[in-house]
Amino acid sequence: MELAILAASGATGLELTRQALQRGHTVTAIARTPDRITVADSSRLIRVAADVRDQRSIAAALAGQKIVLSGLGVARGDQPGALTAGARAVVAAQPQRAIWLGAFGTGPSARAAGSFTRTLVKLLGDELLDKVAADAAILDAGGTVFHAGPLSNGPLSSTRRTVSLGEAPKRLLPARVSRATVAAAMLDEAENPAYPGAVAIPLER
Repeated sequence: MELAILAASGATGLELTRQALQRGHTVTAIARTPDRITVADSSRLIRVAADVRDQRSIAAALAGQKIVLSGLGVARGDQPGALTAGARAVVAAQPQRAIWLGAFGTGPSARAAGSFTRTLVKLLGDELLDKVAADAAILDAGGTVFHAGPLSNGPLSSTRRTVSLGEAPKRLLPARVSRATVAAAMLDEAENPAYPGAVAIPLER
């Protein structure tokens, strides 16, 4: 399959890119600074420079892409709005499949996360509004949004699973999940869509 990965130089984007290549896919890896996409060169890897805040560059990078996965986050020092800009760019490109990374406890998963987590995420301020708006744009376009708990750099879980929002475990705080596990879940969705137009929850057990 041919996949486009947005924010491919970030921690989650790099994991998406590595695993996609390991699975035999052809990857267009998009980042503001492609040199920071620190995966081994491959004939199936195309590095592309684009910025979600630059409509012309991101539109060109996403043009014709049928499956788009995003590891886009908010970098330290960035002004809110990058997530919404990225989501709108993905929607405008009209891919057949859009798979987006969100955060558990925001937007649609706020109720499932419980009152304590909802209180904590409110501290995000404008960043929370950005996350919610970006998720809504992807969901409205029929894409899939993965709401993960706090991310770790741990290994891919051998007991990983993905559940619907309605099946999310009830906990005081959301469970940590490795970026490797989240990336694998997102790639599973790219290969065999199970949650179009819905929120999915990646879990390690």
